[in-house]
Amino acid sequence: MFTGIIEAVGKIERVISQGDGLHLSISSGQLDLGDVSTGDSIAVNGVCLTVTAFDNQSFSVDVSQETLDCTQGLDQAGNLVNLEKAMRLSDRLGGHLVSGHVDATGEVVKFEPLGDNYLLDIRAPQSLLRLIANKGSITVNGVSLTVNQIDGDVFSINLIPHTLSATTLHLLKPGYMVNLETDMLARYVARLLNT
Repeated sequence: MFTGIIEAVGKIERVISQGDGLHLSISSGQLDLGDVSTGDSIAVNGVCLTVTAFDNQSFSVDVSQETLDCTQGLDQAGNLVNLEKAMRLSDRLGGHLVSGHVDATGEVVKFEPLGDNYLLDIRAPQSLLRLIANKGSITVNGVSLTVNQIDGDVFSINLIPHTLSATTLHLLKPGYMVNLETDMLARYVARLLNT
């Protein structure tokens, strides 16, 4: 489990084909790996991945084809990525409960200044729209955010300067694809209503 509060920005240094997936080597940036063990989970752009090896400055993970099929941004060396270690039960929950299981990708349709902040509009796939609520939580590339408005299949988010400086979201442009994870509680409520 994660909170969507990004701890560091890292960089995918190497991408190696491996069976039906990929092996990644990721520089950890300012992420403290001092308490990380092989087998631990780290969210990379919102995707929960298992650490297979690590040193003081980087860690390695394997990514299955299934994960690659429903996410974006994990297959290119040089990509900057948002990083968060799995939370402990004793940690403060500053964002919202995030599983690291991306639901789908969305398309950035607008990213523009709004005073000191930025307005981010994302087109979500039809399959997710019933799980996105006005003033509800959503995770975009691993970042816990609040939905400000919904208009058809597009939802809007107001990004504050701290979020822009502490994550990779400042790099977004219209047309970019982003990883989306809807609120976990919304998923379970929808499942209960459908059974």
